[in-house]
Amino acid sequence: MSRSVLVTGGNRGIGLAIARSFADAGDKVAFTYRSGEPPEALTELGCLAVRCDITEPEQVEQAYKEIEEKQGAVEVLVANAGVTRDQLLLRMSDEDFTSVLETNLTGTFRVVKRATRGMLRSRKGRVVLISSVVGLLGAAGQANYAASKAGLVGFARSIARELGSRNITCNVVAPGFVDTDMTKALSEEQRKGIVGQVPLGRYAQPEEIASSVRFLASEEAAYITGAVIPVDGGLGMGH
Repeated sequence: MSRSVLVTGGNRGIGLAIARSFADAGDKVAFTYRSGEPPEALTELGCLAVRCDITEPEQVEQAYKEIEEKQGAVEVLVANAGVTRDQLLLRMSDEDFTSVLETNLTGTFRVVKRATRGMLRSRKGRVVLISSVVGLLGAAGQANYAASKAGLVGFARSIARELGSRNITCNVVAPGFVDTDMTKALSEEQRKGIVGQVPLGRYAQPEEIASSVRFLASEEAAYITGAVIPVDGGLGMGH
């Protein structure tokens, strides 16, 4: 059965792979992007491109109105949009810290809150938040990013307790290092150093993250909520 799906930050990398995975499965997929042009890889599949900066409440509301008008109330929300502003703590400005939390944590709060309005009415829904292994392990130079991604875990588990009785699940996927444009920009030496920390000895492919997200949004995962699913090649074991 075709569902109305929204993927925030679906224009590249992990988000694009997630959006394409749902579209390939026959769902009606909308995705947000903040700037530039939406990728043809998604628009050619019939996905709805919605320009939206999730740090702006008015844009979030307008995005949902457009999605509801064109494909119905959101039944599956994947909150993926995120940013980094890496810096060592003593050099990190207030803006470096707050801007990352505003997008990654507060922005997620906004899109989840708005999506659950329709889910509560229909008494069903799936929410999947994209965190990071960094939110569990920490990383030098990423105190802001790690704090925002760790915050998603407490947020998701609170939502799971609030909304579980209405047949709404909320889970977290915590990717490790993924082969995207961001990691391809690293030097060969940096890439080797990262892979050396991963028990499986390689980067994840974006599609491997997408398959875990789709599982959590499926009927097979109807009794899973408040979970943190690591897709990190074993990097974060024990956390």
